[in-house]
Parts: sequence; C-alpha cells; structure tokens
Amino acid sequence: MGIKSTLSKILAAVVVAGINRKKKQAVAQQRRVFNELLAKAKNTRFGRDHRFDTIHTYEDFKKQVPLRDYEQLKDPYIEAVVHGEPDVLWPGRPLYLSKTSGTTSGVKYIPLTKESMPEHIRAARNALLCYIAETGRSEFVDGQMIFLQGSPELDQKGGVPVGRLSGIVAHHVPQYLQKNRMPSWDVNCIEDWETKVDAIVEETIHRNMTLISGIPPWVQMYFDKLIERSGGKQIKDIFPGFSLFVYGGVNFEPYRAKIEQSIGRAIDTVETYPASEGFIAYQDSQTEKGLLLNTDAGMFYEFVPADEYHTENPRRLSLEEIELGVNYALILNTNAGLWGYSIGDTVKFISKDPYRILVTGRIKHFISAFGEHVIGEEVEYALMTAAKEAGAGVVEFTVAPQVTPPEGGLPYHEWLVEFVQAPADMEAFRSRVDELLQQKNVYYYDLIQGNILQPLHIRILAKNAFIDYMRSQGKLGGQNKVPRLSNDRRIADELQQYIA
Repeated sequence: MGIKSTLSKILAAVVVAGINRKKKQAVAQQRRVFNELLAKAKNTRFGRDHRFDTIHTYEDFKKQVPLRDYEQLKDPYIEAVVHGEPDVLWPGRPLYLSKTSGTTSGVKYIPLTKESMPEHIRAARNALLCYIAETGRSEFVDGQMIFLQGSPELDQKGGVPVGRLSGIVAHHVPQYLQKNRMPSWDVNCIEDWETKVDAIVEETIHRNMTLISGIPPWVQMYFDKLIERSGGKQIKDIFPGFSLFVYGGVNFEPYRAKIEQSIGRAIDTVETYPASEGFIAYQDSQTEKGLLLNTDAGMFYEFVPADEYHTENPRRLSLEEIELGVNYALILNTNAGLWGYSIGDTVKFISKDPYRILVTGRIKHFISAFGEHVIGEEVEYALMTAAKEAGAGVVEFTVAPQVTPPEGGLPYHEWLVEFVQAPADMEAFRSRVDELLQQKNVYYYDLIQGNILQPLHIRILAKNAFIDYMRSQGKLGGQNKVPRLSNDRRIADELQQYIA
C-alpha cells in the first residue's frame, strides 16, 4: 500500500466523521444557508429588484421570488452577467461561466463563483472518501485515474473565462492527484471526441488505470476502442488494477450489463449528481440506496411536486416539508446567484434520515400526448426489468409517441432500442415491457385498457445507432446525453434511418 493510499484512509476517517454528524443537521443547515444567501446578495441587482432586505421567512421569499427556468432568468440577469456587468445575481463577477447545451435554450451560460467553485471539488472528494471509509479500499489512489471530460481550454465572455464544467474542474484538481491523473493536458484539449478517445486509448492502454470516471455511454465507447486496440482483451485484463467506476449524469442501470460485460466482472461504482448549477448529491454508501443530498454546500433547495409543476400556482416546499416517494421538480437558490431556478430535473426522496434522493428524470422529458404523463423512471424500470428477465442487454433507447401511425390503427408509444443482445422472443418481450409500464403508470393503463392506445411498439436499432445519431447532431461525447423520452417525434424520426 502506497503513501497516498495510507493517507487517504486517515483523511477519509476524519472527513466522513464530519459528514455523518452533518447528516443529522440537514434542515438546520438549509435554514442557515437560506439566511446567508439572502444576506450576501441583498445589494445585488436581483436582490434589490426582489427586495431581499424585506425577506424574513421562507414564505416571504416565495412571495417575492418567482420560479424561473434559464430562459426566464436569462433576460435581463444572465445576459448582463455574460456581458461583464458586476453585482447582478451575486456580488462581483463570476469566477467562470459554465457553457452547457440546453434542449430549448441553445447554449446556456451558468455562473460559477469563488464561493460555489470549491463546493464542486469538495463534493467529488467526499464521494470518494465515503467509499474509502466504508470499504477500506483505497489502493486506487496509488494508480492512474482517468476522467473522461471536456477540454480544459477556456474562452472569454465579458472578461470571464468560459468552458465546459468538466473542463473548468480540471483546473481545480488537487495537486496531489495531478501526477496520477489522465489523460494528459494535450490530449484532454482535443475537441473532436472520436479523435480524443483514440488518443486516450493510446495514452492509457499500457498504464495502471485504477479509477475511471465519466458518463456511462462515453466510457463504453472508450472501452470498445480499448478492446479493439488490444485484440479483444477484456478491460480486467487490460487494466488488472481497475477497481472503481465513478459516474454521473444518467441512470447507470441501462448500461450496467454492457459495461460489466466489457470489463469482464462486476465493479464497484460511485454515483454522483454534479451539474453546472451545483454539485447536488453523491453516493455516500455502497449498501444504502440513493444519493446523499448536499445540504451544506451554499445551495438552498426547493421542491415542487412534479404533477403540479405546470399548474398556475404550484406548491414550493423546503426540505423539512418533503414526503418520501413523491416525484419533485428540483429548484435551486445558490451562492452562484441562481434564484428560484428550475434546473429541469426531477428527484424522489427515499430516506429522511439522512436525506437521500433518486434522480428520476427531466421535468420536460415525458410523454403525455394522450394525458398519460409517462416519465423516465417508469420507462427505465419497465425496460430494464423485462430485459433482465429475458436475459437481454440494452445499449441505449428512447421513446416517443406515434400519434398518427403510418400503418393506420390506434396510436402507440414507439420505443427505439439498441440491444447488446436482443431477447429471443421479441413479441413476448414487447408484451412484458408494456405490462410493466401499465403497472407503473395508471393513466397509461387506463388508455390501454380503454382502447385509446394500442400496446407499445419496439423498433430494434442497428449497432452504434445512437453514436451515429449523436455524431450527426454534433453532440458526440462530453456531457451530451440522449433524451430517453420526448413528447414529439423529432428524435424518433431521425432514428428511423438506423432501424435494423
């Protein structure tokens, strides 16, 4: 065991003891964060516009600060920040602007401040320290660690550095990890994703890779290229010391079978929930389900019941008011200057002691062409359960409504699925997925039983269909993800050309 591994165990014991104490104080932490945020921002333009100096309670806050998504906060506030104006949403100017791709907003610029930036690093560190403290496994710290991420090269907007969140974070990796970290700076700066992955393969194939981190579909692409380059070896034979996979951004379960098949064995995993807007939660236990909500990180959370989100006056709840098992739209107020900000994600609490969540989908990614409001959690459950029962493996999938079937007849949900291994009996599989979805969603059940919809259809896509599709959209790699659900046919129609 190396010196880093030994020291990491000592650090883990100290830090995790503090995390465990704070778990019991989550509501009190949120109240303190709420008051600190208002006090700090009361003299900003946003604070003056919304009379922060007169807000004394959360009820006051809800009356004076409306819910907003990016587009609603963009003009005039974020636009002013991007043009270099100080003291708009938060005192001074941001440390960075994180550049992201929105589904409806085009390019989005999310501020990162000197107060918010350290919280991203701290949460990522804490996730790994929780793993070490619980399992006693720290050997990965002595080997090479790879983070599949965006380029660390930065542009400028209004005098503020601009880049992808993962590229910005690369500038803040602690010095003691820099020598272990892959890929090299030059390779990390390659913009074209396929060229970059090829270069990463060449740079890492003969190294002692012990930790690999990234969004699952793009890690799978890296694995595929490694296997091809090595003449068919599995990842466990290429990297015998590989022991920990860290991921975030999407539900891992649809990718687990293919990734573990590529590795050649099961692997320990740590899930994280980072976003440009803040590092919201992370997995703190290998034995407990869900992600620990990051309640002491300069973010005050609000929760809107998802089924009320699109109504005129949805309820806004603080942490102490939430209920278990309810789907909530997540609302952020942060030390980067986001206020009443709808991040677009939905979460569900599975524990209050401590507060642990599951990420259940996107508030705008659903199918409700017929009033069914099917959400991501439901389609993932139906497909993954049926696939496990049938011994099938799924690479990726997306679902869309087919309102006017070209073949005639009742409308239906069209599932476009790329399989690792397709089910032996496709008709039985299709029927089982539909049955499971009816069990999960009573509105879908009623529509099927009432002959308003016919049971779902599954289209099998060719190998690499989703990679080819993302390439055609200029969204291959990085933080880009295929939406699992759409309420229109834009993605589904593009994918028709890839049907096997």
